[in-house]
Amino acid sequence: MYESRDCMDTYAAQARLDASDTWLGFKQLLPLSFFVGAFGLAFGLAAAQEGLSNGAIALMSALVFAGTSQFAALDIWGAQVPLVPLIITTFAINARHLLMGATLYPWLRYLPPFKRYGIMLFASDANWAMAMQGFYKGERALGILFGGGLAIWSCWMLGTWIGLYFGSAIEDPFSIGLDMVLGCFLLAMTLGGRKDLRTFVIWCVAGGSAMLAYWWLPANSHVVVGALSGGLLGALWMEKDKS
Repeated sequence: MYESRDCMDTYAAQARLDASDTWLGFKQLLPLSFFVGAFGLAFGLAAAQEGLSNGAIALMSALVFAGTSQFAALDIWGAQVPLVPLIITTFAINARHLLMGATLYPWLRYLPPFKRYGIMLFASDANWAMAMQGFYKGERALGILFGGGLAIWSCWMLGTWIGLYFGSAIEDPFSIGLDMVLGCFLLAMTLGGRKDLRTFVIWCVAGGSAMLAYWWLPANSHVVVGALSGGLLGALWMEKDKS
């Protein structure tokens, strides 16, 4: 696929990361991260009730860093862990990260591999959405991606630890509406992003196919179906080069 020299230069200029950018991104995502910490608390409590050791729980939160798939893993956890269903379930829930990586590639390609993959370890829905909005505005948004990811990861780990030791504080975060915070945030990011016919149609196709899959296909498959349908349409309906 051909890219103009001006476009490549723009991506390269935006693919810069320094300490000040990282700190700014950390501060921007910190308020939202406190709500993520509440889910970490719920996970720590639930995992402890399943009989996992404190070390295993902390390691899972640190390395997996994917709340929904971690809760799903607990649902099928037992004395004999069904490895294949566990892998399939985790992949289905986290399949959206394939498209996250693809959308970030034009900027991350200019970084050394250890920086590129180090940043992606902290990629989540919230900091990815804010970073993409920044990139499309012509800003240097790697600081939001990395610093914001650090803020979310830190609060997730803190919440997990609190859940292990003081989990009775919030046993059910869904009962007080904390499950809506991230969804509302991502909706705001979507509405604040690009507004053109191509973007609108892609979102409609992705959302519609995901809803149909949610109603008619096995659990968690709607994540894969929505991501693939929207991504495929975006790949076929290429954006016109304005340079």
